[in-house]
Amino acid sequence: MSFALDPKLAADTRVIGDLSLSRALLMNDARCPWIVLVPRRAGLSEITDLDAAERAQWMEELALAAQILRALPEVEKINLGALGNIVRQLHGHVVGRRAGDFAWPGPVWGAGQALAYPPIQLELRLNWLRNGFGLT
Repeated sequence: MSFALDPKLAADTRVIGDLSLSRALLMNDARCPWIVLVPRRAGLSEITDLDAAERAQWMEELALAAQILRALPEVEKINLGALGNIVRQLHGHVVGRRAGDFAWPGPVWGAGQALAYPPIQLELRLNWLRNGFGLT
């Protein structure tokens, strides 16, 4: 069984690139900067499905994503989550938040309708993120 991205994640995101363990994705929602990291291993649904070394690597990749988003002037707080209630494939959300954003102080999940990035803004954001991850 080989790694394949869940169809819902594929539909809702754009590919930033592949890290050591994870595929880094940008949630296609311009309301806030939002990265999703999916370990490139087949059949994972829980963090505990990763072995200890992979869990440590994934945490480092999540921390790097948080560090990258914190560099944005509009980001005051980072939210991390790995729910898996709708998409069972193991994935982690790294969301840049600010007081007064569209869902503040509640969670972003299920808050209103996503607002897709305009094409030029999407390319700029993807390039900036690829540079931050060292993928350029």
